[in-house]
This record gives sequence, C-alpha cells and structure tokens, in this order.
Amino acid sequence: MKSFISKESIVLLVILLSAICLVTEAQQCRPSGRIRGRKAPPGQCNQENDSDCCKAGKMYTTYKCSPPLSGSTKAYLTLNSFEKNGDGGGPSECDNKYHSDNTPVVALSTGWYNHGKRCHNNITISANGRSVVAMVVDECDSTEGCDADHDYQPPCPNNIVDASKAVWKALGVPEDNWGGLDITWSDA
Repeated sequence: MKSFISKESIVLLVILLSAICLVTEAQQCRPSGRIRGRKAPPGQCNQENDSDCCKAGKMYTTYKCSPPLSGSTKAYLTLNSFEKNGDGGGPSECDNKYHSDNTPVVALSTGWYNHGKRCHNNITISANGRSVVAMVVDECDSTEGCDADHDYQPPCPNNIVDASKAVWKALGVPEDNWGGLDITWSDA
C-alpha cells in the first residue's frame, strides 16, 4: 500500500515551518547599531570596580533589546557602585537618587529594563548555589555610551544584571572573584 502526501499538505508544511522560523527569529535579540568610542577627558572615567573606559575610535555594539525572558533567564552579573561618585555615573534612572552599595540593587540591560517598567520591582538572582532578591533602580544602557552621561564607559551588553556589592555578598562570591559571573534571574 502506497502512502503519499498531497501538494496541499506540503504547502501547509512549508508555511508552518516558515512561521516557526520567523517566530524563532523574532525572539532573538540582534545588534541595533554601533557607536564610535571617545577617549574620556582626564579623571572622567571611574574605574572603581574594574569598569572599562571607552577607547578612542573603537566601535562598540549597541542593542535596543535583551534576550527573551523565561522563568529563569540566563544573564551575566557585573559589579556596579550606585553611590555618589561611584563608577555607576549619575543617579539611578528610576528615582534620580543614589543608593548604598550595602543595599541589594541592580541595573538591567536596556531591553530588560523595558523603558522603566521594572523600576522598583524586585528580581531574584541565583548563582553559586544561592539566591538573593534585589530591587531594580537603574538601566545599564545598551544603546549609548562613551560620553559624560555614561561615565565614558562602553554600552552595556544586552544580557547584563549590574549589581551592588550587597548582591555579590548575598550570593557568597569571594570578594576577589567579584566582577563577572554567569547567573539566572527572574521577576520576584
């Protein structure tokens, strides 16, 4: 007994596979542009927590999006000071205030920050066999950088949770290992 697939079935299958590919592609976050680095004037790029300073002429990738969220979104944890004169630059975007490094607060990459919709919401960060709840108070700008408003630091990658010292302490990470860590996070 022969079985066959009709032309209509093949067309429907092709349409279905094309739709799946388009949905998958739409869920990916691709670079949105590039900016040219400018050298900071003397004393204008705070490297307190091993922050990078822009290099004149270097091209930096920008993003308007972040990877899709899941119940446990993968990200990269970085260290930031949210205090006045810290390496975070100006006051936090959510409330135009500075925050103590002893308080568990974070900045999220532009896409996850979502135009401030996560401001003052808590997220749960998990790594190193521990979890900590931290409040979103700022944006780690993935669209701009290398200027005075961004402390002459490059744009953030699109997968960053930039955290205060309190977050690193709560995760039990030894201080000499602070700076970069693979984590997962979710809305609390």
